[in-house]
Amino acid sequence: MKPILNAALREIKPTPAEEKEVKKRISGVVSQIQKLLPETKVLLGGSGEKGTWLRNAHDADIFVQFPKGSTGLSDILERKLAKSFKLDRLHGSRDYFQTRINEFLFEIVPIIAIKKAEEAENITDVSPLHAKWVKKHAKLADDIRLAKQFFKAAGAYGAESHISGFSGYMCEVLTVYYKGFRKLVKGITSWKSGAGAKTIVDVEKAHAGKNILFELDKSKTVGPLIVVDPVQPSRNAAAAVSLEKYLKVIGYAKKFLARPSKEAFTIHPLEKSLVRKKAGNDDLFFFEAAPLIGKIDVVGCKLLKVYEHVLQGLLKRGFTVKESGWEWKGNARFYFIVKKETLSPELIVRGPPSSMMGPAEAFRKAHRDTFEKDKTWYAREKRAFRTAASLVSSLLQEQYVQERVKRVLP
Repeated sequence: MKPILNAALREIKPTPAEEKEVKKRISGVVSQIQKLLPETKVLLGGSGEKGTWLRNAHDADIFVQFPKGSTGLSDILERKLAKSFKLDRLHGSRDYFQTRINEFLFEIVPIIAIKKAEEAENITDVSPLHAKWVKKHAKLADDIRLAKQFFKAAGAYGAESHISGFSGYMCEVLTVYYKGFRKLVKGITSWKSGAGAKTIVDVEKAHAGKNILFELDKSKTVGPLIVVDPVQPSRNAAAAVSLEKYLKVIGYAKKFLARPSKEAFTIHPLEKSLVRKKAGNDDLFFFEAAPLIGKIDVVGCKLLKVYEHVLQGLLKRGFTVKESGWEWKGNARFYFIVKKETLSPELIVRGPPSSMMGPAEAFRKAHRDTFEKDKTWYAREKRAFRTAASLVSSLLQEQYVQERVKRVLP
């Protein structure tokens, strides 16, 4: 495995020349912001500060740290930065800003200076403490790079709500917990995957000897994975991870260990020709959509809703969806592999038990052709769509879809 990991690392680790150039570019922007806001402390954040960034990264997080007790952070920051930068203001729990300089995107985030996580007024205030913790494990920087690329290739990277995957910080914490990439992958294959099972990771043993489900916010422990934030032990850093992405990573790790290959670190874009081969003799519905303009998380959620609308539309009407998925890089791409079949003209709808007098009466009134069988009411209905092709075409023309994308592309 070592030659495979070394080869993958050579492709994803920034070269010394790239690192020098990027650091020079970032330090120039940091210095410029510092001059505009001398009362603050301007810090590089994210993977740039932690030394875990990947080759060809064209973005950086910059934190503008205001003294404790400051108010109106976003407004002050906007007023000062507007003198030298063209800004886009993005709304969140605390508004932040983006500015693009050539091909490089800078995210500028106002935070409050704190010494302990408990002092935070906003989750972003804790970010410098996260960076400080990760930097204590600098010897694992290359392992973290491999982990990030592995999760990206698995299609499970990103904590945005339309992705519900693993954030960069999650990859860092997990790599530290397992003491390297190889042990991380092996550890993932042993994650619990039964109904209602939960995998718990507590790298700093903050809750040792305690029932962690009673220690953390119940609303943040409903998912399959609990990763105690080493800086903020009351927080589940994996709260955003969906069951789908959790299981996807487990499967990907098992596949990699069964047959290690550098290919496991290669990100493959969603191509119609490749999905067509996978579909074989089944029906393939592949379409693109131009996204709306707006905040990434908001636009991404709208695209996710389009995907779910089509998927649920197919399933609810009796079609067998063998595989489906979507990605968003430029235009969004969606695909649905559906069993090739023509459904019967008639659909049987199950109603309430005969013993439930009120609901049974309402069901009979709502349907023309009803009948009773095994003490349960049923109704015969004419099926509106017998082929998946006619249904998908109709779904894409519905207002629900048209309002969530700029346009569906032919």
